Amino acid sequence: MTTKNLFKIALFSILFLGFGACDKDNDTEENLLPAEVLKESYTIDRFKVLNIATNLPNTAKLTWSVKDSIISENADLDFISPFQKNYPLTLKVEINGETKIYNSSINVTKETGTYSKYISNVFDFRPAVGQFTNEIPQYTAGNTEANMISAAKKAIVGSNTTMISLGGFGGYVVFGFDHTIPNMDGRDFKVLGNAFWGNEANEARAGSCEPGIIMVAYDRNKNGKPDQDEWYEIAGSEYFKSTTIKNYEITYFKPDASKSPVAGTEFWQVNTEYIKWQDNAGKSGYKVQNVFHEQNYYPLWIADASYTLKGTRVADNFYDQSGEGSYWVGRSFEFGYADNAPNNDEASNIDISWAVDKNGKYVKLPGIDFVKIYTAINQEAGWLGEVSTEVSGAYDLHLN
Repeated sequence: MTTKNLFKIALFSILFLGFGACDKDNDTEENLLPAEVLKESYTIDRFKVLNIATNLPNTAKLTWSVKDSIISENADLDFISPFQKNYPLTLKVEINGETKIYNSSINVTKETGTYSKYISNVFDFRPAVGQFTNEIPQYTAGNTEANMISAAKKAIVGSNTTMISLGGFGGYVVFGFDHTIPNMDGRDFKVLGNAFWGNEANEARAGSCEPGIIMVAYDRNKNGKPDQDEWYEIAGSEYFKSTTIKNYEITYFKPDASKSPVAGTEFWQVNTEYIKWQDNAGKSGYKVQNVFHEQNYYPLWIADASYTLKGTRVADNFYDQSGEGSYWVGRSFEFGYADNAPNNDEASNIDISWAVDKNGKYVKLPGIDFVKIYTAINQEAGWLGEVSTEVSGAYDLHLN
């Protein structure tokens, strides 16, 4: 074979391999928008989250729609509905200048069991010090933390509830539902407390309001537990204000066991130096003791000489209207807090869409399974005692 023929064969091989590589690149480009991404249809029960994963490249722009309404722009879709119906689903994918439309449907069916719209379980309960601590719920000598969590569960689970008190700043309760409360348009769940309006001449929305921060969690890993990394804060009307303190911490110190109950016959007489507290802002003070509650205000099932609670603190909302200490009034905040408005008021309803992450950025949750509530204020309201959030239940506004 001549040198000239060898050169022709080599050139042909290079050209052939080159064209083959180009064809391979074209195939890869086409595969970025495959023919099939969605199933023909999906089926899910009411109040259950359907996850649809696409496995498309990160560079793809996705738009999920039901009819003409965009429901998500995430790579994967988390879908939930309280309604038994069929939803036409459209996925629009854009990548490298190409656009493709995929169609499917989601059939939401009636669940086989029966859900309760009310709280179904209490996972944790740790009140701060306060005049109702060890009373609501009742502590009995020898009770452990588990016993007190059970007592809180008995008080606020279901429709026939009583009440628990969270004490001063940071006192909390964590509870959950037997289904996922969906994040729909408008407000999604209600938190019950004991707030009420007074007869204030110049303030229609004031009286006895003791706001609590609300945290929510979606059980993404489906383990039935409120894991630490799943929590988001409901950004109420005070969240973005300069008067609100993020990452506030307060430590309560066990009082002297020999300290006797406050003496006196007048209701405004209080023991002003009862339980010491100190915060992470370098301030300290005391939780007072009043004549109405003579029991120990420090949780008796906590053996430690002190304990620390933390969270977001909002500005004090109680003021002495009388000017002489006899009549204290608590203003209501506009929205987004527990025990902040009467139970029959719209302000006690909460929208899951108000949830933000630790950086204050709004998050889009498909729904929530767990709620944590803690007292948002560190204030003494004269003879009324500490501002303390009370909880008497909660329920899903979408489940009838």
